[in-house]
Amino acid sequence: MTMKEIEVLNNGGIILYPTDTIWGLGCDATNKKAIERIISIKGRENSKSLIILVSDFEMLKTYVEHIPNQALELINSIKTPLTIIYPKSKNLPNLLSQDGTIAIRIPQHDYCQKLISSFGKPIVSTSANLTNQPSPKSFGEVSSIIKEEVDFIAEVEQEKESSIASTIYKILAEGEIVKIR
Repeated sequence: MTMKEIEVLNNGGIILYPTDTIWGLGCDATNKKAIERIISIKGRENSKSLIILVSDFEMLKTYVEHIPNQALELINSIKTPLTIIYPKSKNLPNLLSQDGTIAIRIPQHDYCQKLISSFGKPIVSTSANLTNQPSPKSFGEVSSIIKEEVDFIAEVEQEKESSIASTIYKILAEGEIVKIR
């Protein structure tokens, strides 16, 4: 990892980077203008929620109103990519989700961990594809339109192919947890 991607994120820019699942578009998850730009690049509706990545449990506590014990059990027991949709976010723009919920993943991925820890804030993680196009399984499958629109392209894992999707659980307002995917 270089410091260039941190500089881009700090300046409200968009990065194209490998995640624990597939290649993603990312930005500072606390920067409303950067989030709007990602939505625009993808040609995405504002009503669709975005996932954010945090480095660890401590960072998670900063952006979620309440973390139930069941969520902790899932985080500690599932070793594959896991996204949890929490009922109420805090300290984040409402652009990430129209209903106040927030989808968060703590990636077990070296590059993502270093990136988020160095940046010190959560990063948006949305698939690096245009709306209604398939998600790219490798860097080579990322649309040239996307590559031209971003401010930084990570030069790691560009040969890696991945079609892993994260497991998604949603915590309902009553505290019940349901598996979405």
